[in-house]
Amino acid sequence: MNFERARSNMVEQQVRTWEVLDSKVLGLMENVHREDFVPLRYRKLAFADLSVPLAMGQSMMCPRVEGRMLQALDLQQEDSILEIGTGSGFITACLSLMARHVVSVELFEELYLEAEIRLRDKHMHNVELYVGDAMTGWQPQQAHDVVVVTGSVPAVPKSFRDWVNPGGRMFVVVGESPAMEARLLTRVGFSDWLEESLFETDLPRLMNSTPPANFDF
Repeated sequence: MNFERARSNMVEQQVRTWEVLDSKVLGLMENVHREDFVPLRYRKLAFADLSVPLAMGQSMMCPRVEGRMLQALDLQQEDSILEIGTGSGFITACLSLMARHVVSVELFEELYLEAEIRLRDKHMHNVELYVGDAMTGWQPQQAHDVVVVTGSVPAVPKSFRDWVNPGGRMFVVVGESPAMEARLLTRVGFSDWLEESLFETDLPRLMNSTPPANFDF
């Protein structure tokens, strides 16, 4: 399989046609080798318009959703990023190339260990990986400029909002399957937010994300 051609076709036929026009994002997705972040048995599906299965019943976002997310976040080189849900490590790698520092937390140790190897092999030195459950007690050491939630939630937990610096932003998918909404939340003050609806999608739930009392509806 010609991976270079397949990756270019993915960008041109899937990502660009889904209103992703930012040259930085398009270049990133063409140059980060997505095929190295999928399980070996699914390597030929790395560029397909689908959610590639991972271990532990998890999956990757499809490429066009990844592209829209990266474009909406408008990442800057000085940004610090918190990623909730490391998964394969592909999004982690993209984030690390666009920002100063990335902290990523993964619930499943098996996925954490696989992502750690992949990111180390790619010499991604500005990434810190953790095993933990962001829904039930894991806490970052500090707030971040950007928070990226790679699984859906019924509504945004207050704790997630607390992890965003003033002036920072969060990508999150909320709602109920099959009609969920990707949103960009921008913190414009201590308790004030701007919320932008980006697109409709359907993303697997973060584990343990049933709506307890600390959810913001």
